[in-house]
Amino acid sequence: MHLPPPDDAAVQALWNDFLESHPRLPDAGDPPTAEQFGDAPALADELLGLVLAGRKRATACLVVEFALEGARLPRIGDHWIACDGAGVPRVVLRSVELRIGSIDSVDEAFARDEGEGDLTRESWLREHRAYWLRVAPVQGFIWDDGLEVLFERFRVVWPPGPAD
Repeated sequence: MHLPPPDDAAVQALWNDFLESHPRLPDAGDPPTAEQFGDAPALADELLGLVLAGRKRATACLVVEFALEGARLPRIGDHWIACDGAGVPRVVLRSVELRIGSIDSVDEAFARDEGEGDLTRESWLREHRAYWLRVAPVQGFIWDDGLEVLFERFRVVWPPGPAD
């Protein structure tokens, strides 16, 4: 099952709430990208639940996915909005660390910070390979362990309840 697109009006409303609470923020204007974790509503909800619980503070995606979408790679300090499986925006995130490397370059600390599975590197490698093997044909690329992975750590900055 595919993810529904983010609710643009709700994304704008969440971003406006964030900006009103942060009047000195230089990023005023249009909301940042709105994304969902995973490739299906149940997975998006599960992973967002880990974010809301404070367990997940990292994510990984393939550089080729940005290229296929015509999107620029994130930069440290960028904000983005994470939505649930129905496309409802739930939190504003801020990128605090970015690194590009191969899948095999993931370390134990990153696997733990991503907050999934049993928090080990082995689990992370197994689950991410399986995920990318599943989505590659749908997104139009061929999975290869040599593809560049964007490893990102983030903080939750809005709303106040789940914020770091």
